[in-house]
Amino acid sequence: MKKILALGLAATLSAAGVAAFAGCGAEDEFVVGAIYINSQTDTAGYTYAHHNGITKAMEQLKLDAKTQLKIVDNVAEDTETVKKAVDTLVGQGADIVFGISFGYIDALEEKATEYKDIAFSHATGYKSNDKNFNNYFGRIYQARYLAGVVSGLKAKALDANASSYNLGYVSAYTTEYAETCSGINAYALGVQSILGDSVTVKVKKLGEWGNETNEKAYAEDLLTNHGCNIIAQHCDSAQPQIAAAAANKFGCGYNSDMTKDAPKGHLTAPIWNWDVYYNKAISAAKKNFDEYKAQGGNKADYMGKYVETVGGNYYGGLKEGFVDISALNAATVTEDAQKYVDAVKALIVAGTWDVFSGKALTYTVGENGAITVTPVDSVLTKNDNTPAGAVTDAVITGSMDYLVKGVTEV
Repeated sequence: MKKILALGLAATLSAAGVAAFAGCGAEDEFVVGAIYINSQTDTAGYTYAHHNGITKAMEQLKLDAKTQLKIVDNVAEDTETVKKAVDTLVGQGADIVFGISFGYIDALEEKATEYKDIAFSHATGYKSNDKNFNNYFGRIYQARYLAGVVSGLKAKALDANASSYNLGYVSAYTTEYAETCSGINAYALGVQSILGDSVTVKVKKLGEWGNETNEKAYAEDLLTNHGCNIIAQHCDSAQPQIAAAAANKFGCGYNSDMTKDAPKGHLTAPIWNWDVYYNKAISAAKKNFDEYKAQGGNKADYMGKYVETVGGNYYGGLKEGFVDISALNAATVTEDAQKYVDAVKALIVAGTWDVFSGKALTYTVGENGAITVTPVDSVLTKNDNTPAGAVTDAVITGSMDYLVKGVTEV
């Protein structure tokens, strides 16, 4: 009955301008469903990275994305719209539904209760249950720090004798979300590890996750009116990198390698290898689905084991290969950038240091050019000059709500 109802709702979605693939999956065929904030045809940015991750994971698992992946894209962060998107995917036979945007959180929580025979997985959020609904995100701040190191080296190379440095950052939000402010802070700390207290990271807030027009305009303002020659970002498109390159400046993108969009300006980008998680999640849901097909009975009893099978909520980092930075652009980065990146990454992967561990990094360059990195005690300080206190991985799920010293909103 629910699937029949969901099929009727597909027409409503179409009328609302939400793109959806038609056609139901066969009852004996495992089907993956996905709800995207932007278009599945994007060639860079957030939705592109997720779509690439899902299709890559399906290929790894020998699933046919052409027939076993159903998508509803361009779905706004409106609870009723997201609920209708879920109904559409259920009508198309989805056995697991991924929702990739934070604002989908309440709708997925509700629908996981309604559709107990389907697995649900939500990106960037914090809600879950112990049966068929989990969340996933990761330590992207680790990659942000690496991008900050690369940016600091570039800023220093552009003007080694400067008394101060300004770097720009176009961000969807700032302190409203731990996701955004932890990324800004990690990037700033990475830059500061190279340039010390002489650097200011200037942030312009979009107030939305993506707006290509404003992303470009805000980057241009940082370049023209705030003395920034390097632009980082936490927004969906490559427009800040395109704007930087057009001004003969430089930048670090996000979500995907944006070198192809700005080959003469892009340095590197913090990226997600989403297939690492999607492989894990799809494998878990398919295992439960296959048990149901083999043993029969109530499907909800099997899919209700999804959270246990997948191992709960997921927060991977550099160690797991879930996050990283894209290949350094040899045309723009400093010659020694890779050595610095490798040295810092080795500490994080080994578990001997992390970005918000209360220790700053210092670098020593050997006679052979080798980079030695040493963590030293350092008080993490907010930009109002008060101590931030201890920080744990809870930053991923919402504990950070401040900007560090050296970061200012403009």
